[in-house]
Amino acid sequence: MFSLSAKSMFPNMNNKQMEKMMKQMGMETEEIPATKVTIETEDSVFEISQPHVSKIRMQGTETFQIQGDVEEKQKETVSAEDVALVMEKANVSEATAKDALAHTDDISEAILSLQHQ
Repeated sequence: MFSLSAKSMFPNMNNKQMEKMMKQMGMETEEIPATKVTIETEDSVFEISQPHVSKIRMQGTETFQIQGDVEEKQKETVSAEDVALVMEKANVSEATAKDALAHTDDISEAILSLQHQ
């Protein structure tokens, strides 16, 4: 099977020609039947739904090509340890603790605000 991007780079080639050329170049492709792909960076999370994923091997290197519907989300900046501390000290649920920390961005203020509710 040939890569979708290779076919788009050489639109006048038929499938057999494309496969022959890729084989001569030492290139192998494999389709990955993924249902969702997630890429995390330091600040963001990219969720790719309905992905078309190809693994391409060439000269000992594996490369992945991903196409699909992309949604970018900002990562939560609240640590699990902070949430656990607020939950314990204010005797609240995880969701309530996260919400308080998101509003104040300070552990002490979050605990105090929840204790005075």
